[in-house]
Amino acid sequence: MSNIAGRVREVFRGDQRVDADALIARLDAVRRFLTAVDGLLPDSDLVPAHTLVERAGTRLALSRDHTVVALAGATGSGKSSLFNALAQLELSPVGVRRPTTGVTHACVWGPLEGANHLLDWIGVLPRHRFVRESALDADDETALHGLILLDLPDFDSVQRSHRLEVDRLLGLVDQVVWVVDPQKYADRVIHDSYLREFHRHREVTLVVLNQADRLPPAEVPRVLDDLRRLLDTDGLTGVPLLATTAIDPAGMVGLRNALERTVAERQAALRRLAGDVDTIVAGLDELVGSARPPGGPDDTAVNGLNRALAGAAGVPAVTEAVERAYRHRAGAATGWPVVRGWRRLRPDPLRRLHLPGPTGDQADPAESLVAATSVPDPTAAQRSALGLAIRAVADRAAADLPAAWPGAVTSAARSRLGDLPDALDRTIAGTDLGLDRRPLWWRFVGGVQWLVTLAAVVGLGWLVLGYALRALGLPALDNPMVGQVPLPTVLLLGGLLAGLLVAALTRPVVRWAARRARARADQRLTARVAQVGDEYVLTPVRIVLSSYAQARDALRDAARR
Repeated sequence: MSNIAGRVREVFRGDQRVDADALIARLDAVRRFLTAVDGLLPDSDLVPAHTLVERAGTRLALSRDHTVVALAGATGSGKSSLFNALAQLELSPVGVRRPTTGVTHACVWGPLEGANHLLDWIGVLPRHRFVRESALDADDETALHGLILLDLPDFDSVQRSHRLEVDRLLGLVDQVVWVVDPQKYADRVIHDSYLREFHRHREVTLVVLNQADRLPPAEVPRVLDDLRRLLDTDGLTGVPLLATTAIDPAGMVGLRNALERTVAERQAALRRLAGDVDTIVAGLDELVGSARPPGGPDDTAVNGLNRALAGAAGVPAVTEAVERAYRHRAGAATGWPVVRGWRRLRPDPLRRLHLPGPTGDQADPAESLVAATSVPDPTAAQRSALGLAIRAVADRAAADLPAAWPGAVTSAARSRLGDLPDALDRTIAGTDLGLDRRPLWWRFVGGVQWLVTLAAVVGLGWLVLGYALRALGLPALDNPMVGQVPLPTVLLLGGLLAGLLVAALTRPVVRWAARRARARADQRLTARVAQVGDEYVLTPVRIVLSSYAQARDALRDAARR
């Protein structure tokens, strides 16, 4: 049996130590990743990472002087016998009935008090905790002080609760010793459901072929070679493989030596958590990939968005009203004074839209409670164009991102879609349309119109007075002559003709200036609408892209060992 006990197929590892500070930094990077993607990626994809951060924080906060090692195996593998043989006490029931081990038993080398908090967290009931400490041992068990050995329920138990308990505990322990027997070492359940899942935890995994005494000595190497082949297939290349037997103390030497080395190194918990981080990072990597975060939506998409927003905000209707309002106001300021009052009776085009009126006044506050403006609501075509423009912004921004992110970018781009109409309406109402100041040339032309009108009125009055004097038989006025035409007639006709001429000359200038006013208003409104688009559409998209960059950097930091 000494040959069986001494057969170790791999040198036990542990040369690569895990630095606790580096591990904490990696866990913090995972935490930063979770913060960056919170609300952006499906929660179901992040549950393992959240569980790791919580579990690792708790494990590191508990005793680092203890190493939790679990014996896991199928019914009949003899793990309870190994447990009792290592403890040299009958602590866990051994039998042939199925299942034999229904609850987890724990044996602590050293004082129990220091391990109680750890066992409470693991979930081992106090009545199933035992202490391997005796005055008769002298210093024989000192090398294992700090070891917490668990005998897990059988993972192939007919009772589903046993398997759930095994699965729970396998996620908490520091090291796992997989116990297989010569008859069922190739069973697909242990390889497909368990061993293969531990390929990232090779440094805290040990496999023992128990009950090797049931094999002829010549068959042991062959079975171990076959088991090694299966382990290599499972991705457990290099995992230590031992042959053990619980009935002969010599058959336990290799396993005990392995446990002593694990306890002495105080690295199992750190290596287990490092392997957990590796597993989580590998699972999250497909959510982030290697794509570099884009700088944001391109100019083409942004310009399309601004055009769609301008259409939905009614910018064309407002700019048209600006042009008509300019002509209306210019006509009232430069037209013939006799008809100015009639022109003022016509409503200002901007006033109809509840925009600044002729003197810059706003609509009645009572009306503003209903709507900021009376700009026509966007048509179905304009709403559709806006939706397509927002979608184009999201698609362009997320073009190179992994599959999990385009949906988040699109959701962000549409997240404030319901607030856009009011925001656009307020923006239109609050934009300076450039009509508050009256141009100087209006005043000059208006002054000229008043002068020629006054001249016409003076001429008319002069002529009326002359006719009245003649009708009353009084001496007629001596009218100065301008050539062959009396001065009053010249004043009357000249004033009327001059007023018409000024109005005719002013009209094309007013139309040209009105078009310029419309262009200025369009430029200002488009710029303000673009600011709304930036705040309500582009900024949420940039936030998601920034979150992607942060998540990518955090995951890269978490992958560093």
